[in-house]
Amino acid sequence: MRRPAIERLLPAAYQRACVPGSVLWALLDVMEALHAPDEAVLAEVDALFAPYRAPDGMVAYLARWVAMDHVVAAPRRDAPLPLPRSRLRDLVAHGAALATWRGTPDGLRTALELATGVTGFVLDEPADRPFHLVVRVPATAADQLDLVSRIVAAEKPAAVTADVTVTESAPAVGRATVPSPALVPTPPDPAPEEPS
Repeated sequence: MRRPAIERLLPAAYQRACVPGSVLWALLDVMEALHAPDEAVLAEVDALFAPYRAPDGMVAYLARWVAMDHVVAAPRRDAPLPLPRSRLRDLVAHGAALATWRGTPDGLRTALELATGVTGFVLDEPADRPFHLVVRVPATAADQLDLVSRIVAAEKPAAVTADVTVTESAPAVGRATVPSPALVPTPPDPAPEEPS
């Protein structure tokens, strides 16, 4: 708050006594200075919750807000993140769309591509093993198997078992381009119920 705004909150007798050079005048100047840092934060509070504008320390917290705890989970509090912050920001930005597709092949593939920055993941459902999923990881993402395994375990349907394997030669593998949140597929609206 600015000094004049603080002054208007005082009783009338104090407002009349608040003249330049008085103790009360100096006290209000100190109060204004004490409020300034908090007001600067509040003026930009929306940036704290925007995935691409949030401070680095806030991004892991936002990932937990969009149910990506398994991505930022670390055995120790001071352990580094398992992926670059830019990819974590992408996951947070697409968190709502990923939540709607959780448990589907498209949702799992998109989450893996956003987290690793690599395309070419293949999801197979063997006919001889019902309720089983084989995730074939491109060789370019082999160094991120721990992260891939955590994402697969969290994003697959609960009743499904999964194996994660690295493919030796993946067809047409490249670096993932981040789709805008509007381009991530959204589930169709349910059909309206017919009156009985």
